[in-house]
Amino acid sequence: MAATEDHTSTEAQRSAYYVTTPIYYVNDRPHLGHAYTTVAGDVLTRWHRQRGENVWYLTGTDEHGQKIMRTADANGVTPQQWCDKLVEEEWKPLWQHLEIANDDFIRTTQKRHTDRVQEFVQDLFDKGEIYKGGYEGPYCVGCEEYKLPGELLPGATEDEKLCPVHKRPVEWLEEENYFFRLSAYGPKLLEFYAANPDFIQPASARNEVLRFVEQDLKDLSISRSTFNWGVPLPWDEKHVLYVWVDALQNYITAAGYGSDPERFAELWPASVHLVGKDILRFHAVIWPAMLMAAGLPLPKRVVANGWLMVGGEKMSKSNLTGIAPQDLTSHFGVDAYRYYFLRAIPFGTDGSFSWEDFTARYTSELANDYGNLASRVAAMVGKYFDGALPAATASGPAEQAVVDGLAKAVSEADRKIGEELDFAGGIAAIFEFVKLVNGYLTEQEPWKVAKDTSDEGRARLATVLYTAAEALRATAVLLNPVMPSTSEKLWESLGAEASLGPLGSQTIATVADWGRLPAGSTVTKGDILFPRLEEKPAS
Repeated sequence: MAATEDHTSTEAQRSAYYVTTPIYYVNDRPHLGHAYTTVAGDVLTRWHRQRGENVWYLTGTDEHGQKIMRTADANGVTPQQWCDKLVEEEWKPLWQHLEIANDDFIRTTQKRHTDRVQEFVQDLFDKGEIYKGGYEGPYCVGCEEYKLPGELLPGATEDEKLCPVHKRPVEWLEEENYFFRLSAYGPKLLEFYAANPDFIQPASARNEVLRFVEQDLKDLSISRSTFNWGVPLPWDEKHVLYVWVDALQNYITAAGYGSDPERFAELWPASVHLVGKDILRFHAVIWPAMLMAAGLPLPKRVVANGWLMVGGEKMSKSNLTGIAPQDLTSHFGVDAYRYYFLRAIPFGTDGSFSWEDFTARYTSELANDYGNLASRVAAMVGKYFDGALPAATASGPAEQAVVDGLAKAVSEADRKIGEELDFAGGIAAIFEFVKLVNGYLTEQEPWKVAKDTSDEGRARLATVLYTAAEALRATAVLLNPVMPSTSEKLWESLGAEASLGPLGSQTIATVADWGRLPAGSTVTKGDILFPRLEEKPAS
């Protein structure tokens, strides 16, 4: 469940692992692309919690700008009413549905944000970092961004030009603006990138930013005077702040900037900004330059994920390719949904959603490899030992191979998920271990060993089933950040709650310590973790 919006500084600890998602624009309902980044952040922060670290996970909504105002007008409500409705009826309920364990939810219309934003830009104005001027150029309302002429696509007529992201005509705007001296920060940014080569990831994203900054930056228009749905500039209320300058500051306003110095010191700088690649320049160029101008530390990493594609187009409402996550969770379940997108699409690359691929992975990897393993082990412990987990007294090389396989899986998954944000690679390492355990059972054939009723036969059967159950204990811990509900079911089925405590209290550091699940634990055959899929719903 998502946390409430009220927090105290005692909830965060110094040197917290602070992860942010983009704050999402509430002109419409959330789709798979929004959920992809948010689930990734949730898995990342759950993993670090299981490392025993102090973690803070922020998400939220971006609620100012011309597009919001126009959408609200079209629906016959005020912009604030529109935002309130979308946030409370669509965005927050979806994060709860997907079991997103965020620690905070920031809205850019909240006073805790707008007051601090005005203080931030006033400070830059007082320092001479902001000046008044005029601007004209092509503007995409969908992106809330002025476009460079070279970026535009040809339209239906010679004069019409299209946004390369939304494929819709841009508007030509001429207005009086205030500007941030972004051009002065090009050399400083390049110096920072060189000193911090891991600041922008993946490498393709870093190269794109470097090429952009090396071409010389232009000063940034940071205000709009043709509409009023935004944060007023404190020194000139005829202007409202450019929505991106307002939105980027959520990462510090939610962390206590200007209101809670102790909490701000605990949380900032952010450990990871997760962003879509289409908003990379805002986070890797404009945001660091603003922080430099304000004299604040820069975030440690900006990681850009790729786009989810449908029919070769980026998934979005404007392109009519937006798919609601509930369309999939109602068929596959929430945990399978969380698993699929991070397993099937390497984070940082574009990936196409396929119903057929989702179905195939669900059946092969989740139902057959993982779910069936859990069901078989519980059933055999119940059948041969009346549900009491036996002790392992006849271990040999086959069991040692499982122990070694677990140590390898933990090391690889921890490095890939916890450090490299390679969710697909980390999950694959865990499922290689699941395959190893399946192979172990196939080779040891406990159903045949059970026919030997001698002491040696019983000891061997006990060892095989203990090994498999202990492997499942570790698997439940490793997959808990990815699939929390099914991991909890498996944990309870193994009787681990009674002997080892809550699943959430288990740590990555101890998961490979073999023999943690005590003999005598009550193993029960619970509900099937991944039931057989019904026919695909009609579209």
